[in-house]
Amino acid sequence: MVGIQGCAFVRKHLPNLKKLKNIDLCIANGENSAAGNGITPTSAQFLFDSGVDFITTGNHIYKRREIYEFIDERKDIIRPANLYSGNPGKGTAVIDMGSTQVGVINLMGQAFMNIAENPFLCIDALIEELKDCSIILLDFHAEATSEKRAMGFYLDGRIAAVFGTHTHVQTADEQILPKGTGYITDLGMTGPVNSVLGVTPESSLVWLKNSMPAHYDVPDEPCMLSGCIFEIDVKQNKCVSVERICLT
Repeated sequence: MVGIQGCAFVRKHLPNLKKLKNIDLCIANGENSAAGNGITPTSAQFLFDSGVDFITTGNHIYKRREIYEFIDERKDIIRPANLYSGNPGKGTAVIDMGSTQVGVINLMGQAFMNIAENPFLCIDALIEELKDCSIILLDFHAEATSEKRAMGFYLDGRIAAVFGTHTHVQTADEQILPKGTGYITDLGMTGPVNSVLGVTPESSLVWLKNSMPAHYDVPDEPCMLSGCIFEIDVKQNKCVSVERICLT
């Protein structure tokens, strides 16, 4: 979700989408939900009140200091697990859905990211930490599509689904990998259609043409909601169907 506009579009469409598609659990990456970038307690709560059940984040998690205490206290929002261990928040969580326990992991990729630990070296321990969960999911917040694809195959058959975030452009490669893990390289973005990753083209061009800092303005344009629906076999911790969605 990008800015106020993206959050408002979520509130308008998500409740009906959950009913229409019989969605039991909605996980959303909310690291750009606040006006001007980052995430705040206010923008996070807006998403929860709009039908989002759980929030993952990424490299913009610490842009707004007011989120620090919030992510330390809450169990329904996490940050990348391979950041420094002393940073606010946690990188994994367990969602109690009654008869089903869902483990969620958040990781960042290595390309163009500031991380503390190689995601491929720490993921095994994180999965072991969640071994009692019926379902395990990973939000892999990464720049390089090759790194995301590699992570998908590395975890194939070991967790239920791997979904990528960060590039804001939805990929058309949703699939069930050979050993039963649901996969998509990038979920895409919920925000203005006529934008550069959710911000005005003019804002991006100031930096791209002149290497000068610019305030990232989110345009008041028609929006889209992008994502993916994974149907999971709880008994086997495997994906049985994947449906890519994009609403405008």
